[in-house]
Amino acid sequence: PDHICSPQASLQHLLSAFVDLDGNGSICDYELHELFKEANLPLPGYKVREIIQKLDRNKDNEISFEEFVSIFQELKSSDIAKSFRKAINRKEGILAIGGTSTQSSEGTQHSFSEEERYAFVNWINTALENDPDCKHALPMDPNSDSLFKSLGDGIVLCKMINLSVPDTIDERTINKTKLTPFTIQENLNLALNSASAIGCHVVNIGALDLREGKPHLVLGLLWQIIKIGLFADIELSRNEALAALLRDGETLEDLMKLSPEELLLRWANFHLENAGWEKISNFSLDIKDSRAYFHLLIQISPKCTEEDQPHTDISMAGFSEKDDLKRAENMLQQADRLDCRQFVTPADVVSGNPKLNLAFVANLFNKYPSLTKPEGEGIDWGLLEGETREEGTFRNWMNSLGVNPHVNHLYGDLADALVILQLYEKIKVPVDWTNKVNKPPYPKIGTNMKKLENCNYAVDLGKMTAKFSLVGIGGQDLNDCNATLTLALLWQLMRRYTLNVLEDLGDGQMANDDDIVKWVNTTLSKAGKTTKISSFKKTIQKNHIVGFLMNLFEKSCQRTPETKL
Repeated sequence: PDHICSPQASLQHLLSAFVDLDGNGSICDYELHELFKEANLPLPGYKVREIIQKLDRNKDNEISFEEFVSIFQELKSSDIAKSFRKAINRKEGILAIGGTSTQSSEGTQHSFSEEERYAFVNWINTALENDPDCKHALPMDPNSDSLFKSLGDGIVLCKMINLSVPDTIDERTINKTKLTPFTIQENLNLALNSASAIGCHVVNIGALDLREGKPHLVLGLLWQIIKIGLFADIELSRNEALAALLRDGETLEDLMKLSPEELLLRWANFHLENAGWEKISNFSLDIKDSRAYFHLLIQISPKCTEEDQPHTDISMAGFSEKDDLKRAENMLQQADRLDCRQFVTPADVVSGNPKLNLAFVANLFNKYPSLTKPEGEGIDWGLLEGETREEGTFRNWMNSLGVNPHVNHLYGDLADALVILQLYEKIKVPVDWTNKVNKPPYPKIGTNMKKLENCNYAVDLGKMTAKFSLVGIGGQDLNDCNATLTLALLWQLMRRYTLNVLEDLGDGQMANDDDIVKWVNTTLSKAGKTTKISSFKKTIQKNHIVGFLMNLFEKSCQRTPETKL
């Protein structure tokens, strides 16, 4: 920190050190409040909210790095800048590490959290302790940097991806023995491509970064993989008992629109309300005293309804402990009785680490949801059809590009077209965000009209600028979550994106369906196969398989330069 070369570099370090290990590039209000407090510049809550309102241009209640830079420029004080740098040095659990790039040699640094390293190592050790393919790497020491070395051959990463989303990787494709630099590279590429396929944002992360064990990149990728696995069952289509969280006047469709984080918070408050305890609004500031956790554990623990059924009694003996750390330790001892002590230490609870506490609560939900599916209440269960494989492919593709907000439900999360407009920028179609796009929060009156205007603009861009075939598709179809017509637009967006990537790989030469068909047939012929395809339309179901073949073709171009177009 003493050699940070510019205010912007200082802030990039600061943002990375405090919040941006998962690469989302933004901070929320309570994190900003804590950040100023750490920098010996405490601000009252109303002042923090004023800063959010002033600088949050896209009205998503978070501040991006660019918006955060303007805070620094507005304060215009070198003393404050020094306070920020001192805060980085003092903040417990944050380690600054020098990079190896030219910029890093001039002073730019990346930071990582010891707490997160500790939590992730323990989680992996437990999850893969019986996997014979991981014996060479496990168990890892959570108090050392062994994690970054152990993940360097790609095997553990591939295994973690399959734990989060089973069968993502065919085990036969993982190189497990007699590893060479080439086979290790294959494993790491397989892990990165598979992480992208399940919705991880892996832009700017390469196989070499993982092999070298760059901590901030390794931890950022690991958190995404672990989070996807923890959130897998926190959705109505996979857990119908979540319908018990419906509030008066809500429909199943309303509940389906909530993100896993929102559902998890509602689940916790559902049990806290049954316990007669006050509700919480986050998994950071509101849980620091551990008392809400005590009540949550009591509510979800198995109850003794019959003599032969197992049960666990949660003790409240530590509830009145005056010391926060001791109270947190007592609470975690009770969580351990449910085999749910993972992710957090007493210090993580008391400090309100939002990421690790979110993981802790998600693990509680997965093991002890303690919800009963409501019966006979006029609920239309037909709405709970799980997403198709094609829908999942599109959703994961969008998330892998880092769209904001994260897409949890394909159609509902696209109803205001903001994600679609971000995808246009990914395919090099300019978007007039200032004059043409309405951003949240939307007005109480006319909310849907603002969203519809965005959808109309998205369709117009597709027709006029991108030259897509959108016959019979209007903005109302996107706003109404019409599945068929929304997929028609998404398919063309994904296709254009892939062709742009192939064009970049081919030194500017454009690729098309014929090029890919030719490549498929040549590849099959070299493998001794007699099967051939003449076109996508005649041979295979176009939307799903073409994307798969384009991805194969792209990876082939990246792997062997001589096959570039």
